[in-house]
Amino acid sequence: MAERTVALVNALTPDHPDPAAVAGLLLRHGERGPLTLTETDVAPMRSAALQLREVLAARDTDTAAHALNRLLAQGTGPLRLTSHAGTAPWHPHLDSDDDAAWGEWLLASSCMALAVLLWDRQRPPGAVCASVSCQDVFLTQGAGPTRRYCSRRCATRERVAAHRKARA
Repeated sequence: MAERTVALVNALTPDHPDPAAVAGLLLRHGERGPLTLTETDVAPMRSAALQLREVLAARDTDTAAHALNRLLAQGTGPLRLTSHAGTAPWHPHLDSDDDAAWGEWLLASSCMALAVLLWDRQRPPGAVCASVSCQDVFLTQGAGPTRRYCSRRCATRERVAAHRKARA
């Protein structure tokens, strides 16, 4: 769920996200098809993504937790278990019902995923890519040194740019 959250935040935060691309992303992350989204569906999803980005971009655990608590208090319902009328295993939800609007669902399911990551690791669940040409968010998972870039591509691009600048 957290990986889906990051992918959706990155897809939805540009000014005019493509509904077909967002639908394709949802399908790749396990939503059942066929799935058609409209700009009317995507607008509240974009609003949720911008709010979730604050949690992922938080520089410390306390800031991430406070941002997440605010979203949980303002944008989610009570914790409940659902099996989607017996079509799935029982699992927790924070949205109002199994037919919640896409924006509500995205905010609620993402808050749950990010809360579990923060709780489990006691550190911010994500970060913003340090590359000046990329503002994507990514998950800060696993042991080892703290990641600064969303991908090897961004890290390499920045190393090459620094090398060229030093040689100039």
